Amino acid sequence: MSNSYFDKNVFNKGKAFIPFITAGYPSLDATKRFILKMEAAGADLIEIGIPFSDPIAEGPVIQHSSMEALKIGTTTDSIFQMVEDIRKESNIPLVFMTYINVIFKYGFDNFYKKCDELNIRGVILPDVPYEEKAEAQEAAKKYDIDIISFIAPTSNERIQKIARDSRGFIYVISSLGVTGVRDEITTDLGKITDVIRQTTITKCAIGFGINNPLQAKEISKHSDGVIVGSAIIKIIDKYGENADNYIYDYVKEMKEAINS
Repeated sequence: MSNSYFDKNVFNKGKAFIPFITAGYPSLDATKRFILKMEAAGADLIEIGIPFSDPIAEGPVIQHSSMEALKIGTTTDSIFQMVEDIRKESNIPLVFMTYINVIFKYGFDNFYKKCDELNIRGVILPDVPYEEKAEAQEAAKKYDIDIISFIAPTSNERIQKIARDSRGFIYVISSLGVTGVRDEITTDLGKITDVIRQTTITKCAIGFGINNPLQAKEISKHSDGVIVGSAIIKIIDKYGENADNYIYDYVKEMKEAINS
């Protein structure tokens, strides 16, 4: 099942580069600036991580950023406020990446209604397996918001089932384990994306572990987009509030690499 919003706004300019950022790390003001910098550098879609106390899909880099954001008092409401401020300057496609407890606590209807008002058309929930996403998806559908499906190297015979039922785009996990920079990605991603393409016209983007232009270029041969998170958080770890131009340069280099 194809979704016209993502087809028209994200995967319409060659291969899509999709950076991830943890909201509130090192501050919400910085997050807003970094998002606008990433857009200026050529990002096609930005994943905003809503920090959670037990982010089970994340490696130590993103876990640390999540803990730091929570320490300074970042809340779901304050993140919505930041997105509202961004929307005064930009209509870049945005999705939230968070955990089901965050939405459950906020209230499914309240959460998705707010996303709809801010033109956030997708939500990624790494702790909700395909078989259990019906409740979250039903509430989201009412507001024309997609729950983005994951396909992992271990999905095997479930790949076709997940792909057939996918909405928005498909997030293909490059490697086993949690998020984090990897020196080498050995999964046969071509085999996975071939099965997806034979099953659905929904676009797919590959994430987890990608950190340099060479890797991104190689991975993009098998997908419609490349997702990068930990490598960007590491830039923020190093430069903090002053990471703006370093993030801009990195995103620009990665976007150019996957479309060269």
